[in-house]
Amino acid sequence: MTIDWTPKAHAVLAAASELFYERGIHAVGVDVIAARAGVTKKTLYDRFGSKDRLVVEYLSARDARWREFLDGWMEKAGPDPGDRVAQVFAASEAWAKKYGGKGCSMINAHAEISDPAHPAYAVLTESKRWMLGVFVELAESAGVPDPAKTAEQIMLLHEGAVVMAGMRVAENVFERAAETAVGLLG
Repeated sequence: MTIDWTPKAHAVLAAASELFYERGIHAVGVDVIAARAGVTKKTLYDRFGSKDRLVVEYLSARDARWREFLDGWMEKAGPDPGDRVAQVFAASEAWAKKYGGKGCSMINAHAEISDPAHPAYAVLTESKRWMLGVFVELAESAGVPDPAKTAEQIMLLHEGAVVMAGMRVAENVFERAAETAVGLLG
């Protein structure tokens, strides 16, 4: 099914995005989304076909926004791999302050969607694989002996910082994680 991106479809996606992030995917019914968007449930289903498809679109849109956001930050970084890794963490901190008060939408969604057969599962895992790929490229450009292992270590630091920032359990988590990540590059 191809989505007809009418103004009402955009309104539905915007409402769903806010509600899914604020309250959780399973906690929000289509009736609440339709009401917030100012449309009928029939309009929601006409545009998206199902709640699952709406979840896929929500996560895909959020992932696309994150990638675009990160690209903008990476354009500010110079060629030094350490500076570029630090910039990823700085971008993540800025994103968390602006868009992520409840933590990572992908991690949050995974807590609710762990079945690989669910249509949104591929979006969740691809988002994290892409992020790992960013770290692999940076580790390769730094010339570390085992770029894949180093990238995984940096990813662990990054994801831990994202979770800790979302839970507000410590201060300056992105800064401290970035310092450790840069140190892994040698």
